[in-house]
Amino acid sequence: MWIPSSLKKLIENLRKLPGIGERSAYRIAYFLIKYRDVLNDIVDSLEEVDENVTLCKICHGFAEGKDICPICEDERRDAGILCIVEKPEDVFIVESAGLHGWKYHVLGGLLSPVKGVTPDKLNIFDLRDRIKNENFKEIVIALNPNIEAEATANYLIDLLEDMNVVISKIAIGLPQGADIALLDPYTIKESIKGRRRVK
Repeated sequence: MWIPSSLKKLIENLRKLPGIGERSAYRIAYFLIKYRDVLNDIVDSLEEVDENVTLCKICHGFAEGKDICPICEDERRDAGILCIVEKPEDVFIVESAGLHGWKYHVLGGLLSPVKGVTPDKLNIFDLRDRIKNENFKEIVIALNPNIEAEATANYLIDLLEDMNVVISKIAIGLPQGADIALLDPYTIKESIKGRRRVK
């Protein structure tokens, strides 16, 4: 079956996106060809994101147009609590629960010796300095319930053992291997309110 090479390339690139299989990629590609205004809007948005969205040099979450994100700049936030998450998008998930008073630290992944992800490949080593400099009193570990997250949480607990901070983990009512992104805001809020102290 002949397909224009540029369209074929678009389909191949769409398949690289999470949750997009071959059929979905074809449907999206044909839709974009049919509705050029939508295609152009998406192209503009992608260029804008590429130019403006970076990672915050403090928390490693998303920033736009500068080195520090609005959350880290917000002096009204409770500087006493630092919430540790895996990915930048997890910050928005926790925020969606209406908990807008905390600060965050994004690890950028989870420890996995099998995949070659060691502590030096994550945003871990600046964590101790950040806790000292910003005088956090509680560290909330909000990671997905899976083996790699558990290993990462245990590593963090050991790393921060000698620091004068309370460490707690959120109580997620999800099966092993599930994703925090699947939770609704109410469940996230209850999971955080019901967090358990581990140190």
